[in-house]
Amino acid sequence: MPRRTSGAPSKAERHRSILAALATDPTVRISALALQFGVSAETVRRDIEELTSQGAVRRTYGGASVVHAGLQPELSSRETMAVAERARIGAAAAALLAPGAVVMLDAGSTTGHAARALAARGIAVTVLTNSLRAAQDLADHARVILCPGDVSAAEQGVYGPETGAFLARFNADVALVGATGLTAEGPCDANSRAAWVKRAMLARATRRILLADSEKFGREVLERICPMAELTDLVTDRAPDGALARALAEAGVAVTVAGR
Repeated sequence: MPRRTSGAPSKAERHRSILAALATDPTVRISALALQFGVSAETVRRDIEELTSQGAVRRTYGGASVVHAGLQPELSSRETMAVAERARIGAAAAALLAPGAVVMLDAGSTTGHAARALAARGIAVTVLTNSLRAAQDLADHARVILCPGDVSAAEQGVYGPETGAFLARFNADVALVGATGLTAEGPCDANSRAAWVKRAMLARATRRILLADSEKFGREVLERICPMAELTDLVTDRAPDGALARALAEAGVAVTVAGR
């Protein structure tokens, strides 16, 4: 049985590696991961159990597999994943906003961090959002316009035709949106209702900023939100590489890596 070495990755690093492996291969084996990480099989088994409880992977006999492309964990589970990374991304995104800006902000875990960071900045902005939680976080710090629509308790947001039609009435300086995955083709989402809201926001904004942690890189899920060229910025926790980096450069997307 492999023993943990002094250079073995931390739990957070192992989780990122497991998710990255599943972005390119539908299954992973505990034995292979234990050898790769230099830890025991029991340690990897606990990693997989934790990721399974978060809805990020599906546990299988001897390993794990990808979650169906049309499914993602509920917001309450996603908020426990990559918390430090997403908090840095949210702060970096909030720092890009100027006083007086009109901002469209969609419902999600990383955009929720941006809302809280924006509230902490205390600058005068107008925020249009479909996020119930972001509306509450910002209500005492900014002008908040909450979209109408059908309420999703699981996502703490509103969705539907009324949401899109409402957003189409407004012009925004900036759209801040999240995604379930990001490939060379562009951002994608497991939730079609959410994808429609994100498109509506991107269509009305001059600057279109995607907030995505590096665990999303290479992850392909149900529905593409937009082509890469429709984004102006990516705010993330680690610089992309390979095909994704090339696609971002070709599309002229500015990449901001959030500092530690």
